[in-house]
Amino acid sequence: MILTWVGAVLGLALLIAMAAGTFVVDFDDRLQERRSKAKSADPLP
Repeated sequence: MILTWVGAVLGLALLIAMAAGTFVVDFDDRLQERRSKAKSADPLP
């Protein structure tokens, strides 16, 4: 029974880590899009 709970906790931790990872990657992509738009709108050399 203890191994079942340990497996469940590890599975939940893995799911939470995967969700947090996708959030970080999506947030980083949005920041890069903003930077590229700012560079293309800025006519400075």
